[in-house]
Amino acid sequence: MSSEQIANAVKAYVELVGSGTAEQVVDLYADSATVEDPIGSDIKSTREALLEFYGVIAQLERSTELKWMRIAGDTAVFEFSLVTAAGDAKFEVTPVDIMRFDDEGRVVSMRAVWDPASDLKQI
Repeated sequence: MSSEQIANAVKAYVELVGSGTAEQVVDLYADSATVEDPIGSDIKSTREALLEFYGVIAQLERSTELKWMRIAGDTAVFEFSLVTAAGDAKFEVTPVDIMRFDDEGRVVSMRAVWDPASDLKQI
């Protein structure tokens, strides 16, 4: 897997979190992938759990923006902003995600570094 392929996968992830369906986001993951978002929360390790997790976001009006990305070997670290809106309430979170990829370019693990108490802001 080349750095360019990983970069394209990260860009697709950020775009789909901002405008795609839960199924489209989960299709980026390998069958045995794990998601820990945020770090310290329960690890999601089944397709059903990932669909439920991303399904919550997919129901909201939302937008994303990739801030920066670094790639080394099979791992990408990147920061992006996610703005969600439900009615008159708008929230922004800017996590730093750590993703590991398999040889086919699918995500095998994702860990999101952010603290709901301090990093989730009403805007």
